[in-house]
Formats: sequence, structure tokens, C-alpha cells
Amino acid sequence: MIECSAARSSLIALGLLLFANRGGWAVQLEPQAAQAFDRYIAENERRIAKQQSSAQSFLAVTNLPEPQRTEASSHLRAGDVLIRKQEGTPIKLAGAMIHHWVGAVWLPGATIQSTLALVQNYNNLSRYYSPEVVSSRLLSRQGNDFRITMRLRKHKILTVVLDTTYSVHYGSLDPEHAYSWSRSTRVTEIANPGERNEHALAEGDGHGFLWKLNSYWRFVQLADGVVVECEAISLTRDVPAGLGWLIEPIVEKLPRESLEFTLRATRDALR
Repeated sequence: MIECSAARSSLIALGLLLFANRGGWAVQLEPQAAQAFDRYIAENERRIAKQQSSAQSFLAVTNLPEPQRTEASSHLRAGDVLIRKQEGTPIKLAGAMIHHWVGAVWLPGATIQSTLALVQNYNNLSRYYSPEVVSSRLLSRQGNDFRITMRLRKHKILTVVLDTTYSVHYGSLDPEHAYSWSRSTRVTEIANPGERNEHALAEGDGHGFLWKLNSYWRFVQLADGVVVECEAISLTRDVPAGLGWLIEPIVEKLPRESLEFTLRATRDALR
């Protein structure tokens, strides 16, 4: 079994290298795909705003039917990170895909204040979220509105480095319910990262592992800790025809794995 797994991994790695050497990774974000993503975001932001307008519906996990709701609560209390794919996703577009994942984690003993202090420590995010976050910096702040930049490192056989900027807004329903909306405003892939000839590619060019990323966080204070929930909606390249076995596991797994890593890292940092 180990030998078969190793052989398959080697085959995938060889296929990726051959594909890359033929220039097959070169891809460009099409305007139609970007517009479809914007429409999807607008539709979901209307839903999220309505959901966050009431303490009873604030968390997606509490909107689950029974017995799923009780089971989810038990898993959270047991220390599990809950991750589920939004129904109907991924959505395939012209040369692109929309991914939508929802995750939740329980932070025992935490408070909303300590949790927000951690996630708003924008000059030091790599301390908690390495190796995915290489560096980060707060660009500006006006009240509850932040502009930030992060260098991200994505690895799945191949390694891709991205410079990203975000507009982040924080708000609250009441002292026990807070939220943030983070929208990417620029995502550029870095060619030859760490080398003397390092440079940014044009926006929308590159491997297409990530073109856009919006994250919608919810924080709920309970007597003995905080429930953190996040919806991550991203836009990536599509899977080239005939290469689904090679590319699809990378393109589809990365958004899920990234969300799970972020939630686990948040919990670990607050321990």
C-alpha cells in the first residue's frame, strides 16, 4: 500500500513537471469569470447580512436541522474542526472555478476580545499562520476598517507564492456576537520568489491557484469560550480537459485545506 501510494505521488509529480515544462500552467483570468464571481459574492453577502442580523441565526452551524446540529456541537466541543462544502459548489466557469467552504472551531477559555486581538494583529500573522502566511502588514486603519497585505505560500507538490491585499471590515450585533468581512482587492503571483530576479506577474496571470479570496468570519461568545466560524469563497483556475486526474486534486483540495489550517492555527494560537 505504501509502495503504491509513493508510486502514484511520483507519477503525479512527474506529470506536473512535464505539464509545467510545456507551459501548460500558463493561464489567465477571463473577465467573464471575474464578473461571475462578483455576482456570486453579491448574492452571498446579502444572505450573510441577513443571517448575521439575528443572534438565533448568526452561526451557520446553529441553522442545521436536527440531529446534525447536536452532532456538530458535540464534535466542536470534542475539539474537531468542522468543514463542509457549500451546496452546489464548486461552480465551474469559463476557465475558472468558484469554491465555497464553511468551517467552524471551538476556542475553549477564549473571549471575543482575545480572539479579535489575535486576528487583528496584522503585522505579525506569520507568527501564528506560518507556513501559509509568509509575511503580513497593516497598511491603514480607520475605525473598524482595515487595509492589509499578506504574502501567502501555497504548496501542493508545486509551490506558489502570492502577494495579496485585502479590505477588512469588523462589526458586531451585540457584545456576544462579532463578525468580519474580508475581501481581496489584489492577488498577484510572484515569479522566482526569494531569488534576485523575483518579480510580480500581472494580476490574473500565473498558475491560477488563487485569483480572488473573500472570507466572512463570525465570533460568538459563550460562557466558557468562543465559537469561530468562517466562510471562505475563492476563485481559482479550472481543471484543463484531459488532466482532471492530475490537476483536480490540487485545485479542489487547496481551498478546503487552507481553511482548515487557518481555523486550527487560530485555536492553537489562543491556547
